[in-house]
Amino acid sequence: MIVLKSPAELDKMRAAGRIVAETLALLKTRIIPGVTTNELNRLAEKECQRHGAKPAFKGYGGFPFAICSSPNEQVVHGFADDKPLLEGDILSIDFGVLYKGFFGDSAITVAVGKLDDDTERLLIATRESLEQAIEKAVPNGRLSDISHAVQSWVEPKGFSVVREFVGHGIGRNLHEAPQIPNYGQAGQGPRLKSGMTLAIEPMINAGAPGVKILEDGWTAVTQDGKRSAHFEHTVAITDNGPEILTQV
Repeated sequence: MIVLKSPAELDKMRAAGRIVAETLALLKTRIIPGVTTNELNRLAEKECQRHGAKPAFKGYGGFPFAICSSPNEQVVHGFADDKPLLEGDILSIDFGVLYKGFFGDSAITVAVGKLDDDTERLLIATRESLEQAIEKAVPNGRLSDISHAVQSWVEPKGFSVVREFVGHGIGRNLHEAPQIPNYGQAGQGPRLKSGMTLAIEPMINAGAPGVKILEDGWTAVTQDGKRSAHFEHTVAITDNGPEILTQV
């Protein structure tokens, strides 16, 4: 069942989303050559403590970190470690919090120093596909309009859509109905309604769409070893259009 949020509940989700957005903005400033993802994870934990929030992912299904930190060919759910990031790497960070009973969830992919042109194109296309998808999060649209917006934006540019991981509803639970694939035909699925809150999150590969899970049981990587990018926002559907809740 898709849960519609009241104005009071949306206010609480705005507060959770603000913590997520501010934390990711801080982490982004620290992503430079030589930093480790363990350092970034510790900083995210400190920010949660400072705000009186709980990391959404730590302990979720046994996941051991506050952030999902996924460099280069890692798609999502990567583990933090002490390996320094290098010039020309990319790093995807997925981060969420639980605050006063409601969740916020967002993701960014960040360049470590200067990128090659192909990787820069991947990041731009993935970020733009999220923007295209958010534009479709309006009352009386269809859920698959969001999905189609992502696929139709990135595939003509030579990139591919990960099938195994999808966006989702969000609110009192981190994962709520509906599931939101990043591919599909427009005009299908449930009608979108004011009060829906959705975590829209394209995961786009430079090469083929296939992924595999590493031995840790969590980290997803591209099967062909090519790079992957991930951007996500928590979005509320309102009568005035989409409202991004995880934006500073």
